[in-house]
Amino acid sequence: MLALSLRVDAIWIAILPQQGPAQFLVRGDALAASSRFEAGKTEDFVEARRHPRFKLEVDICVYPRECPVVRGHTADISEAGLSAMLRVEVPVGEVVRLEFSLPGGDVEILAMVCQRNAFRYGFQFVEASSAKDVIGRTCRQLAVEQSAPRREER
Repeated sequence: MLALSLRVDAIWIAILPQQGPAQFLVRGDALAASSRFEAGKTEDFVEARRHPRFKLEVDICVYPRECPVVRGHTADISEAGLSAMLRVEVPVGEVVRLEFSLPGGDVEILAMVCQRNAFRYGFQFVEASSAKDVIGRTCRQLAVEQSAPRREER
């Protein structure tokens, strides 16, 4: 089994090949990877991100500098950014304008294209604006809605 360890801002990250989706457990200053399929694990897993992500599927328009509008739909959102599925390539590293609607209102915000994996793009918001207030309120509401147990899980 091949394992990879790296240090990021005084935190060690271990990346282990596994079957199934990996989850990460923060223990002090160490970040250990574990699969949800491992037997005998009873520890609670926590999100290692500064801002938790919430599932959100809404239509989005992306306006790159040198291209016409790119339409797609979001996959998730946090107070720091969002991910979206796009059918047209948008250059990683470019600052784009995003337009989408949330329950609290329409959002228009600048964001940097941080990553791409096939058709899924990651965007980081790069401006402080009233749009971030709408995004923050939406994330707080999604946190409540998505943490409540579903009827079929009871």
